[in-house]
Amino acid sequence: MTAFPDLRVAFDRLLFAGDRVEFYWTLEGHHTGPAGTGNYVRISGRESWKFGPEGLIAESEGQFDTDEFERQTGSGRTAS
Repeated sequence: MTAFPDLRVAFDRLLFAGDRVEFYWTLEGHHTGPAGTGNYVRISGRESWKFGPEGLIAESEGQFDTDEFERQTGSGRTAS
């Protein structure tokens, strides 16, 4: 959150997939924190959650396009 002081994460949808729940999100903000590029970033991703017997998230697996994130922030590697 330090890298994106104006960070906003929006809820896109929630899906039930067997014993897991998938939370889809979109993140947006300006990369203006320490060593920031100032670039506006907007990416989407998901979290796949498995709940424990007490109803709390026991396992979380996140996924987003890291190459796209690096391209938008300007912090990615350039192809040679």
